[in-house]
Amino acid sequence: MSHNLELKEGAIIISDAHYSHLRPELLRLIQQISSKQLKTPQLIFMGDIFDALFGGVDYTFQVNKEIIDLINTISKEIEVIYLEGNHDFNLAKLFPKAKVFSFKVQPVLCSYKDKTVALAHGDFDIGGKYKLYVRLIRNPLLLSILAIIDKIGNHFIIKKLDIYLSKKDDCNKFVNFKEYIQKRSLEIYQSDYFIEGHYHQNNLYKFDSFNYINLAAFACNQRYFIVKSNKESELLEEKKLLKGDFNG
Repeated sequence: MSHNLELKEGAIIISDAHYSHLRPELLRLIQQISSKQLKTPQLIFMGDIFDALFGGVDYTFQVNKEIIDLINTISKEIEVIYLEGNHDFNLAKLFPKAKVFSFKVQPVLCSYKDKTVALAHGDFDIGGKYKLYVRLIRNPLLLSILAIIDKIGNHFIIKKLDIYLSKKDDCNKFVNFKEYIQKRSLEIYQSDYFIEGHYHQNNLYKFDSFNYINLAAFACNQRYFIVKSNKESELLEEKKLLKGDFNG
């Protein structure tokens, strides 16, 4: 699963922003990066950046066009890595200059100095009904049918989905989360660090063979991360978009 990727010092990592017009805070951060007010050599999206962005459903592109255009502008100048999530998928054509990694090829292995780092949205190894669900929602035929029905109905499906998703609590605590992670056998990926989103827990666990990092959801208090390894930080430094920074 190695893709000859190098994690760069100062890279910005964003996970689970669940962006929509009802949760627009991410737009300000992307504007800061695009304008170079916030400088970075690399921008990494860890999935569920949008609440609803589906390849093949044009309306989900239209309502997110401003931020999509900004990301495409950024990707012309710096490396943009996009790990698809369960809310944003089939995106390669939408972000032609970004390195887009689907659910099927995650986790993605990359290097950082003398370390190996595995990156994933986080839902790649959930079995049973969930695995069937993620296959169905990515099916091009199903998405084309959804797009037709949604268009005929004045986009009532996507609009209702936006409202429903905007009410979800992205700050819930996952009880016994460390025990859950231990059962997943993530050591088989032979990485020094395993970084993922999806669960929104903002936790670091040091296991015998690797360090596990679950990222905070940007949707929960607008937190993102900077790659910065020194004595004071463990690979990632947490940052927060201040309320005063947003004027969208």
